[in-house]
Amino acid sequence: TWYIDVFAKGKNHSPWGATTTKVVCPCSFTDVMSEQLAKQLDDESQSFPDFSSAALDAGEERETDSDLMLAQMLQMQFDKEFDTQLRTEERKFNGDSKLSISFENYRMVHPYEASGSSEDEVDWQDSCDDPYKADKPTITPKRGFTGKGKNITTKHDEVVCGRKNTARMDNFAPEINVGDGLGMDLKLSNQVYNSLKQHCYSEQRRSARLHEKKEHSTAEQAVDPRTRLLMYKMVNAGILENINGCISTGKESVVFHANGGSMENNAVPDECVLKVFKTTLNEFKNRDKYIKDDYRFIDRFSKLNPRTIIRLWAEKEMHNLARMKKAGIPCPEVVVLKKHILVMSFIGKDHVPAPKLKEAMLGSEDMKRAYYQVVHMMQQLYQECNLVHADLSEYNMLWHECKVWLIDVSQSIEPNHPHSHEFLFRDCRNVATFFQKGGVSEAMNMYELFNVVSGLQLSGDSEAEFLAQIEALEKMNEDHVQRRGKKMYNFSDGGPPLLHDDD
Repeated sequence: TWYIDVFAKGKNHSPWGATTTKVVCPCSFTDVMSEQLAKQLDDESQSFPDFSSAALDAGEERETDSDLMLAQMLQMQFDKEFDTQLRTEERKFNGDSKLSISFENYRMVHPYEASGSSEDEVDWQDSCDDPYKADKPTITPKRGFTGKGKNITTKHDEVVCGRKNTARMDNFAPEINVGDGLGMDLKLSNQVYNSLKQHCYSEQRRSARLHEKKEHSTAEQAVDPRTRLLMYKMVNAGILENINGCISTGKESVVFHANGGSMENNAVPDECVLKVFKTTLNEFKNRDKYIKDDYRFIDRFSKLNPRTIIRLWAEKEMHNLARMKKAGIPCPEVVVLKKHILVMSFIGKDHVPAPKLKEAMLGSEDMKRAYYQVVHMMQQLYQECNLVHADLSEYNMLWHECKVWLIDVSQSIEPNHPHSHEFLFRDCRNVATFFQKGGVSEAMNMYELFNVVSGLQLSGDSEAEFLAQIEALEKMNEDHVQRRGKKMYNFSDGGPPLLHDDD
């Protein structure tokens, strides 16, 4: 800002000292045209002192009586500031990039400026050679050795190979921090280099596996990006108004609450649930035994494709719920199925899900009513729907509006399944044990309940003996199915009478 003060103070207050005013005498036209006067004027124009940048930096004061000199000094100072700003912008533009762009052509260079630059003004990134970069190891010629006699050095020399191995570490993946081995003159043996190389590849593969697992699997209370995109599409299509949050998690799925929207061909309830089946089989690895022998999906089952199994699992629950709804069994109503996301009606009220039968506080009369409802639904499920729940317990039954609702029927199978009676006996054992502990005196034991639901008349003094008869029966039925194509015991046309509650 010193040159601003110059004009502020005026000509009489020059910072370079007092100015001398030359009196120019008038001359005739003849004198002007003379060569002697022209030479004199030329000598006077060359008599201006040369102010270099070094002199200005030293702070030397010069007297000047010429506006031209002031203008040159001001322009030189302005150009220096411009060049400094240009270097700053150049560093900011290039950053840490190995390929840099030079702004050298835009600098202001003056003939009276000193040719030598100070060391702090030189940017080593503008030069082709990096002074901080270590020298690369010498390359062995094609003949494979250097030197003669005792001083011969082959390509297998320990020092040469060590330096080459250190230089090869620059080819590792960017996420592997190898450091400045060349600068330290580090020499790696072949064994160490091969170990580091193998470790680098292993880390890359492990990182890829973790990324794949993160992107394509659903975790507890979370969904992968592909599932999240399907959920967003449902909201954008108007099927759902919004998705509120997770209300339940299990070994096979994650359940979210949502507000229903509208569809053209199907009514959407005000409150819905999204059952997102997990795309990882870590917690439920034995899904195949429930689906591979089901004739509805036997041609489409592939154990080598887990994502296909998940979609079949969701489709299986949709078909089972449709059968149960047709038979009048209280269960969620299916709205729509999108790959491994099943949208159903919400069992509950005002965002509060109905309690499980295990958690419901029921009196003796309600517990008795619930028992008869469960037995009646098991008979309907086996005889009318031609299904076996295969995972029936107090945790998969809800208590809502004074009645029991069945949920989680994705693993339900048909009675012609090779292990259907084993699963049915397990359901009967869970139901009988729960209601007997609940104080229902009319509750049958597991053997009686199995015979009532299945219509068979098996007997046994112990559970092992009873299971042995069931296995023998299943073996006989399996052989009969292979010979005749149908099961010996078929109760689709009739069966034992259905049990109803007292009401």
